[in-house]
Amino acid sequence: MNIRQVAFDHPDAVKLNDEVQAEYHERYGDGGDATPLDPADFRPPNGVYLIAYDDRDRPVATGGWRSQDKNDEGNEDGDAELKRMFVIREVRGLGLARRILTALEDDARTAGRTRMVLETGTQQPEAIALYTSSGYTPCPKFGYYRFHEDSRCYAKPL
Repeated sequence: MNIRQVAFDHPDAVKLNDEVQAEYHERYGDGGDATPLDPADFRPPNGVYLIAYDDRDRPVATGGWRSQDKNDEGNEDGDAELKRMFVIREVRGLGLARRILTALEDDARTAGRTRMVLETGTQQPEAIALYTSSGYTPCPKFGYYRFHEDSRCYAKPL
């Protein structure tokens, strides 16, 4: 697998984002993740967006982080918010999500961020297992879904 930095609005990123939105709809029965995202949020040094490509140069996994500082949605100064972690079904279980997560943590740390935070949901037990096994612990809810019962938020010092 080859992990590359791309723009959030790169065609492969858009394709994978459409796939993750379809999966959110499948799991939650709604229109997907409505969190407002701007491609500029993922431009270094304020963020980064990664895609893993297989040996046929097919995009198979993705993830990004964006800078957040203290705000009305519950973020704290120095936060790096994890967004759009996703692995296509055909290659799940190969450790790609963990590889992307580690690369994102390293990049955010290098950019001077002090804590990685994320929001996921109760219908994503695989995600919760990945994050908790990677050192993330529950934290006060933040972000767009902070008032939703199914929302779960986690943080990890960088």
